Amino acid sequence: MKRWTPKHIPDQAGRTALVTGANSGIGLETARVLAERGARVLLAGRSEVKLVEAAHAIRVTAPSAVLGTVVVDLADLDSVREAATRIAQHETIDLLINNAGVMNLPERTTTADGFETTFGTNHLGHFALDAQVWPAVLRSRSARVVTVTAIASRWPSGRLRDLQSEVRYRPMGAYAKSKRANAVYALELDRRARAAGRKVASIVVHPGAAMTGLQRHGGNPVARAVTSLAERLLMGSAEGASWPTLYAATSDDALGGTFYGPAGRDQMSGAPAPANVPRVAADPEVGAWLWTESERLTGVTFAV
Repeated sequence: MKRWTPKHIPDQAGRTALVTGANSGIGLETARVLAERGARVLLAGRSEVKLVEAAHAIRVTAPSAVLGTVVVDLADLDSVREAATRIAQHETIDLLINNAGVMNLPERTTTADGFETTFGTNHLGHFALDAQVWPAVLRSRSARVVTVTAIASRWPSGRLRDLQSEVRYRPMGAYAKSKRANAVYALELDRRARAAGRKVASIVVHPGAAMTGLQRHGGNPVARAVTSLAERLLMGSAEGASWPTLYAATSDDALGGTFYGPAGRDQMSGAPAPANVPRVAADPEVGAWLWTESERLTGVTFAV
């Protein structure tokens, strides 16, 4: 693979992208670049005010950007259903970017539907959203679903057991678990789309390491001090961290069922390249189990 940069992104005119968590960080950078390349971008997030601010920020570098806003709280299945219903009825989605997430919540809390917040937001919220906007995805002649996971998906604490962290809650353990679920889900979606003959490629990416605001959720003073040091010394920008997502969404070389991440040292930064998938994430039996469990928990049937 040649070294890829966003300069290689072809014209995206005529395509519509839905980006969750588009008001800041990697989601905002992803939305900005897609809009600059001519895509119509639907900015999805919990706050209309922040989404409007994000749209203004994008228009600084892309004055002619065609943007829309979608207010959706992934931690509330009623909110997901309301937003998804409108999209499914009226839109054609060519690029579905599952980017939003929460991280390192110091105490176990629950969503509006009683799920552990990290798992409920990062995985179950996106699963329910994708399932219900699927009619809009199928209208596309060639759609891509890009799901953003993390290096944490490889950690031992990411094992898919005690999904709701009811037995034991550890902030980063819950995050790792949700990110592994993202990877398992994305690969299972690609298997099911292929089996159904759908013109949809599902791709999973990780951004490496970047300070985006996600890391600043809660934590004790020591954790915040470590985060601050990492920000200064180790972590890259949200702009660079968006490259794997943009590559997966736009490159002709990006393949469904593949995991991409930065090619640099320890895969923390650099141009996008194929990454090692956590072994369990590629197991079809695990994928089928998580899919069934996600349908049971959300009450949403995802008929690919």
